[in-house]
This record gives sequence, C-alpha cells and structure tokens, in this order.
Amino acid sequence: MMHAPGVAARIVHADHVLLGDSAPLRDGAVVLSPDGTVLDVGRADEIRPRHAGPPVERIEGIAFPGLINAHAHLELSALRGRVPGGRGFLPWVDALLALRLDAAPEESDEALEQAASELHAFGTAAVGEVTNSLAAVDHLLRRGIQGSIFYEIFGIGADVVTRTEAMLAAQGERTKAWGPALTYVPTAHTLHTTRADAVRKIAQHAKHEGLRTSLHLAEHAAERRALEHGDGPVTDWLRGRVRGATDIVWPKQSPIAYADALGALGPHMLLVHLTDARPEELQHVAGSGAKVVLCPRSNLHIEGLLPPLLAVRAAGIEPALGTDSLASNASLDVLAEARALADRFPTVPAAELVRMATYHGAQALGRPHLGRIARGARPGIVAVDVPGAAQSTDGAALLLRHVKAPRRWLAAAAAPIASIASVTSTASVPSEGL
Repeated sequence: MMHAPGVAARIVHADHVLLGDSAPLRDGAVVLSPDGTVLDVGRADEIRPRHAGPPVERIEGIAFPGLINAHAHLELSALRGRVPGGRGFLPWVDALLALRLDAAPEESDEALEQAASELHAFGTAAVGEVTNSLAAVDHLLRRGIQGSIFYEIFGIGADVVTRTEAMLAAQGERTKAWGPALTYVPTAHTLHTTRADAVRKIAQHAKHEGLRTSLHLAEHAAERRALEHGDGPVTDWLRGRVRGATDIVWPKQSPIAYADALGALGPHMLLVHLTDARPEELQHVAGSGAKVVLCPRSNLHIEGLLPPLLAVRAAGIEPALGTDSLASNASLDVLAEARALADRFPTVPAAELVRMATYHGAQALGRPHLGRIARGARPGIVAVDVPGAAQSTDGAALLLRHVKAPRRWLAAAAAPIASIASVTSTASVPSEGL
C-alpha cells in the first residue's frame, strides 16, 4: 500500500504488540498517522510489505495501548504514605479525615501536579477521577489525559436532594466547557453516605443522558452489616459524624439488592470495589450490564483483602482496574494493579489482566477509541524496552514481569489542552462533616 504524498505515516514494529481488545501479536506492527490514529495493525511480515515508504521504529520490547485508570482520587495525593492501613475501613477513614483537614492548599496543588505527571509517565491515557472540588481537572488536561470527572455528592439531609439537582443541571454545561477530553458526571459516594433520593436522581440522570456514573459498593463487611441489619460499626460511625444519621431508615437489604432498588444497577453504573460481594450478587451485577472497577492494592492496604476476582470472572464480568488514591496505594500505576492480581491469581491469563488495565477500562469510562490498538482508534501507544523480548512467547506476561521498567510514549492519545481554570472553580457540595 502506497501512502499519499505529504501523509507522514510511520510504522512501529515491536517484538510484542498487545492489542487490548484481542489476542496479543508476537512480532507485530502498527501503522500510525501523524496524530496517532491507527491506520493498520497486524503481524509485521504482513504489515510492512503492504505499507511502502513510511519510516519504521523498531522496538525491542513491547508496545501496548495507553492505560486506563478507571478509579482514582487524585485530590488525596498529598496524603501519600501518610494514612496507615490494615486496621479496617473505618479507622483508615478516620485517619484520612484528620490528616486532610491539616493539608495546606499549596501542598495539595503541588501533590496534584506530581500525581498527574506520574499518571502520564506510567502511560495513562484516561482516568476516572472521583472529586469533591474539580482540583485535578487542569492538571489532567495539560497532559492530554482524558476520562470522566465523577463529582461526588455526600450527605443524608433533605437539602442534599436540592444540591444534587443543581449539580445535575450543570452537567451538560460543564462537559461542554471541557470539550471531548473530560466528561463531568455527578455521582453518589456510597449507599450509606448519600441520601437515597439523591442516589436515585443521580442514577436516573445518568441513564437518561447516556452517561455512566460511579458508586462505591460492597466495599467492606461493615457496609453490608449496616444495610442489611441497621447496626454495627458503620451506623455507630455515622451517628458520631453526620447530622441526621439517627433518622436513617436502613433498607434491610444487601448492598447489591439495595442498589438495584434505587435504580443504581445497569449499564449506566460503574460499580467500584465489590470486595465484599458474593457470587450470587456478582451474577446479579453481570445480568444488569453494570461495569465494574477493582482496586486490589488499595483493598489490600485498607483491609488486607482482595476483590473476588475468580468469582467476578465466573459471573461473566469483565472488570476494569483502578488505583484508588495515594492515601491507600503506593502509586497511580494501574499496570501495577494487574501485576498484583497476577501474583495472587496465577491461573488468570496475563493478557486478560492487561486487558483490564486497557480496553476494559476504556469500556468502563465510555471511551471506545481508547484502550485498544485497532484501525481508526487513537489509544496512545506506549513502549517498554526489554532486551531479548523476541524470545518470549507471552508478551503480556513479559510486560507484567517488567512492570517497574521505564515506559515511553510512542504516540499520544490526545493533545494537551491549556488551562481552563474558569470552569473548575464551582464550589464543592458540602460534605455533611465527612
């Protein structure tokens, strides 16, 4: 295939090309347009002969699509390494809240800048950022990182419904101001820290507008105890911190059943953690079409538990991966999440774990042009140099073994965007003391 004059296509030829949405290629090649759009992809011995003329960049190692970190809390980056874990969720939250109150604004902004730089250096093309202030937006746009900005709504008082309606009304305007790179989506925190009427409105809005909103769900056993029995550590904790907590009418339902009752299951939902979900509940989630994000290293830090990956797979769920925050994780590298799962679930194919960090994440955030190296997509292409990589028969396993190796961008997923501070200054929704 000859290329038209002036069209500066180029070819990336790597020992292994991980496609994201299908089986990896050994000795593969990708033809890229100047803006990083994939023009062709396949085995090198097929691609190179039919594309005459473009320069070839030979990679001794692995090429893969930009990573998707489907659940992060960048605003907590100033708490890196400062919040001890291992004592359970509520003690971790108490320690986090005490430290966050003392964080200076300039310290938080500097930490956000560093966090966004690290995301880019890890090869992250998109992120699902959960926010209370929109503080990370400029930092992401300046690095060309796409994704969803999940604006979290807390509170159980009656006024939360009014504030939720105001946030939902601003959704279209905010997203339009940011352009195609980022989508603004109001989101509930949990089923026990966001008023039920507000959860229902948020879910209805997402479904009606064709959006996907986020919800922390079935994260720990104390959450289940509160929802199913109306007692336990969570109810005691709320009574000590949240105005109106004594008036809560507990549903006496499991987390999954209660989410369903509120309209918070379905293709419009992104369910995060599910660490405490049971096999029959995961079947219910799968049947609803909801997307799922697992955060294994964060769960290990906080409670010493892993998400039930084998049961998730058995239910037919194709999970994405997220790092959660630097208050509960050592880094924002979503590929390290895949490696953590590989270490503990050795029967799960490495290619599937890499897919969780790429294509499944893109699906979770509704970004079909990302996470996969396919004709017409612009996923961003990342490389890891591994001498002798051609001798390996499994490029995905090789990548996970070299998760600490430096990565470099071969093609960007999106161009950086200048600061748009004027659209990130909206006051946050009050948190009712959380």
